[in-house]
Amino acid sequence: MSTSDNFKVGASKSKCDDAFDELTNKLLNMSTDDTVSVCANCGKEGDDVNNICNKCKMVKYCNAACKKKHRSKHKKQCERWVAELHDEKLFKQPPADDCPICFLLLPTVDTGRRYQSCCGKVICSGCCYAPVYDNQGNKVNNQKCPYCRAPFPYTHEEGAKRIKKRGEIGDARAIHNLGTYYRDGINGFPQDYTKALELWHQAGKLGYADAYLGIGVAYYNGQGVEVDYKKATHYYELAAIRGSVNARYNLGLVEVSKGNMDRAIKHVIIGTKSGHNESLKKIKQMYTGGDATKEDYTEALQSYQAYLGEIKSPQRDKAAATNEYFHYY
Repeated sequence: MSTSDNFKVGASKSKCDDAFDELTNKLLNMSTDDTVSVCANCGKEGDDVNNICNKCKMVKYCNAACKKKHRSKHKKQCERWVAELHDEKLFKQPPADDCPICFLLLPTVDTGRRYQSCCGKVICSGCCYAPVYDNQGNKVNNQKCPYCRAPFPYTHEEGAKRIKKRGEIGDARAIHNLGTYYRDGINGFPQDYTKALELWHQAGKLGYADAYLGIGVAYYNGQGVEVDYKKATHYYELAAIRGSVNARYNLGLVEVSKGNMDRAIKHVIIGTKSGHNESLKKIKQMYTGGDATKEDYTEALQSYQAYLGEIKSPQRDKAAATNEYFHYY
């Protein structure tokens, strides 16, 4: 049934508001199986009603004129929907990766995992430390990649050449690492913040979370760009959504500084579920300071313990006992 009569000239404001709410509910409650679209402005139904709101993507119009006419009525609802959709994505627990050799959850801390510049795999500390055998079961030189068996590079420069080669074929982590070399001016690369940011943007678009973290830190500290806390937060969010626990922790600190404790607690709890020890310390501090409840701290502690249960293994313990650079939690 068309609702266009409800918006005719002379209709009272309350009647228009009621009609708008009725139409909004109709749009929201419509099943995904429905094939009929409804214009949010005039109520026209049909397959040709396909001009979608560019921001919220939640309502449709029959043409650009209806979209423009409805803009003032839809603005507040649109902004609310956009914010809700953003938070739904932001506070969702990100997926985690497994070691490609032992298939256990990869540790979060950097010393618990190794990026292999030969094959581009990320391997846990336990598998990196474990002895390597050939196809006949004979133990071979352990200075080889446990995944592809390529010899380890003997110098940082040689490793940088491998990473540069992997970057040329679109390896996002390698591109990020090259950006770090330019930022720090190491491994034969000149210090160049502009080049670093360019590479991090490229790696971020390819899906590497910590590339966006690097951009966020650059904006926060003014490295190669003007200090801009709003942009820093934006890139922290992009990184956190893709799984960067350090970016997630930074967002928690940002929310604490703003006094948004509920949002800060959400961030640090997600961080503890991902094995971030600093997030666990932060939620404990918030609990003792009265900013978080006992239930919040208990949830975080239990989540962290569950994470430890997933990553622990005798081989990783053996590696950690021999060298601090193999510690994985």
